[in-house]
Amino acid sequence: MSGAHVLVIGAGVGGLVAAVVLAARGVRVTLLERAASPGGKMRQVQVGTAALDAGPTVFTMRWVFDEIFAQAGARFEEHVRLETAQVLARHAWADGSRLDLFADIERSADAIGDFAGAHEARGFRRFSARARAIYDALERPYLRAECSGPVQLMRGAGLRGVAELVRISPFTTLWRALGEHFRDARLRQLFARYATYSGSSPFLAPATLMLIAHVERNGVWFVEGGMHTLARALVDLAQRNGALLRYGCEVAEIEVRAGRARALRLADGERIDADAVVLNADCAALAQGLFGRNVAHAAAPVAIAARSLSALTWCRLAPTSGFPLERHTVFFSDDYAAEFGDLFVHRRLPARPTVYVCAQDRGHADLQAPAGAERLMCLVNAPACGDTRVLGHAQVERCADAAFGLLARCGLQVGRDEAPPVVTGPEQFAHLFPATGGALYGRATHGWNGAFQRPGARSAIPGLYLAGGSVHPGAGVPTAALSGRLAGAAVLADLGKRNGL
Repeated sequence: MSGAHVLVIGAGVGGLVAAVVLAARGVRVTLLERAASPGGKMRQVQVGTAALDAGPTVFTMRWVFDEIFAQAGARFEEHVRLETAQVLARHAWADGSRLDLFADIERSADAIGDFAGAHEARGFRRFSARARAIYDALERPYLRAECSGPVQLMRGAGLRGVAELVRISPFTTLWRALGEHFRDARLRQLFARYATYSGSSPFLAPATLMLIAHVERNGVWFVEGGMHTLARALVDLAQRNGALLRYGCEVAEIEVRAGRARALRLADGERIDADAVVLNADCAALAQGLFGRNVAHAAAPVAIAARSLSALTWCRLAPTSGFPLERHTVFFSDDYAAEFGDLFVHRRLPARPTVYVCAQDRGHADLQAPAGAERLMCLVNAPACGDTRVLGHAQVERCADAAFGLLARCGLQVGRDEAPPVVTGPEQFAHLFPATGGALYGRATHGWNGAFQRPGARSAIPGLYLAGGSVHPGAGVPTAALSGRLAGAAVLADLGKRNGL
């Protein structure tokens, strides 16, 4: 296939992995990125003299990258240095209660027993077994496969797997299922947070999202140098195998000839021919015609009401005191139902938000409590309204007062910033990721069939393939990477058929 030329649009993790997979097989790959650097949502921002991760901050499912690097003839650990997290996350409430979760089930069960009693510890063990069963049922036929719907999922699972799929409660909401395991409202709230990993509401998302609990217990790691280091490592791997990366290139149109995607036209007028095109962008941009009207039907449009969450983030360089932060700490709202009602019903910033704080100088064996200012990324969930209305300064300030007021009630004092914080909300995310309104996870995963509404690697137009967090198998760094691998495999298979290989 060395004569084939594949164009990849977008240097997010899905596009980078597709480029790696294809280049490793001898395909000529050109990757075009409109920004000045790779990473997509896995981005960094500069606050004073410090660089902060301003997108994904949790690294899981290491096996995905072990396999991808191995496909390209490399060893992941030689390119990216990781440290295993001992504490998965610290959780806090305004009443003063705190709970740490660990990768070891029994250690977490003991902590939950001390926190809420023996009954809840037993419920956690049952919950953990259920999360593992869900993961085991879905890994091969769903996460690893190009799955277009429930029928294909069942075919991929086989007879024994179908029985497991029936048992994983696909028709039950996450919130309801958690009630079968936990009486303590704080524990239901804590584990319901897994819905937000896909930008969804726990009151509408399926119980299958419990699998995230098992994913985290299989390992959470800190990436030396930050998550952006992973993007750089994928760039190096793709280039080593011959891929060409071009930055500052905005694609204006995907050209179709004889019913196939065959070329790209850039915003500056340059035209590049191709045997196939991989689009690593939100599918909403495709459906809205941002890559030309001739390819708009290649993906179904995403209604505003079906969008996943956006976020409001503050990247800060400031000292802290009074609360022992871990790398990942979650400060919970006292009214979860009202918070998600604000987000998905009223589509406004929550009056009483849950706040996630990533303390990026914590967690390493040699540095638990940094002296002076530390790098903080503080995040609250927000509606994906960045293209329909502007959140005014007063609204953002009210949300900031509520968010940092909650931190203070939990005991965390954030001191004076050493440099102006970088604040990013739905409007800014909508600019970074066009046609999304700032949605960071594609469609929300709501209802039993929500996951099946994401398109697969093969679009409705031959020669045009899809990757990224808005396509199967979903949002998140490892799943977006899997989408890139699936797109690369689909391209290779189809090129092989066309060439009689």
